[in-house]
Amino acid sequence: MQPKVNRKVLLNLGCGTRYHPEWINIDFIQTGRGVIAHDLLRGIPLGSNSCDVVYNSHLLEHFPPEDAVTFIRECHRVLKLRGVIRVAVPDLEEIVKNYQTYLLLAIKGNKKAEANYDWTMLELYDQFGRNYSEGQMGALYNKGDAINADFIYKRVGVKLSAPSKLQINLKLAIRKPRIFLTETLKQLIRIFRAVNIKLNIRELLLQMLLGKEFKYYKIGKFRLSGEPHQWMYDRFSLARLLRQAGFKETHVCNARSSSIAKWNSYYLDINKDGTVYKPDSIFIEAVK
Repeated sequence: MQPKVNRKVLLNLGCGTRYHPEWINIDFIQTGRGVIAHDLLRGIPLGSNSCDVVYNSHLLEHFPPEDAVTFIRECHRVLKLRGVIRVAVPDLEEIVKNYQTYLLLAIKGNKKAEANYDWTMLELYDQFGRNYSEGQMGALYNKGDAINADFIYKRVGVKLSAPSKLQINLKLAIRKPRIFLTETLKQLIRIFRAVNIKLNIRELLLQMLLGKEFKYYKIGKFRLSGEPHQWMYDRFSLARLLRQAGFKETHVCNARSSSIAKWNSYYLDINKDGTVYKPDSIFIEAVK
């Protein structure tokens, strides 16, 4: 008879598309095979003292402060004694440093610094104030050109590329019309996705019914979607929040360093090429 192996229970909350089969992965909607759909504002659907590790990345800032407190207490509840929590959020301290640096350089007429200043303002305000998906940051991504594309990549790990253009192959249309139509349709779908065009019959009907009021419906629906940021954290406020929930031994780490065994093999904070998935983050771990 084989001895029973006690595997650690690893919990990934608000996983999005970053999940691993060795973890219990939970998000608001099912984003992949094995991902559990659950509203985390209703609590964590696991028993007390049941998990060895709880991880969440770029989730906490989407909760209002009062809900963030409740959520972190839930993380504490489900962890076993000496269990580890790891939290990654956008680093407000780094954003403020960039704001101060590039503000002074922009005043002196440095055009690239001005572009960096504009991007930093988007990091501060677009995430909070946007009324449509991806906001001004997404519009800049889709435009595909910026004199500070290297800075943007360093901040958020997104490479800017020129938007897709429809390429018509007349020879293919004449020789193989069915293949031509298929390939053209694929190109159109890619272009629609790049400019965030979504065909939604239900919304077209609502627009006809609501008229001018439709835009308020759209804004309200989006603001409740969970995409906009509700708060921001730095190394002090995030560590304090964890301590207030009962955690101890809080410490700042980086994307690759962790007290969680085999951390880098899960590719949650790093990509398979070794780059950091969310380079604008601060990473903090603590113990129950």
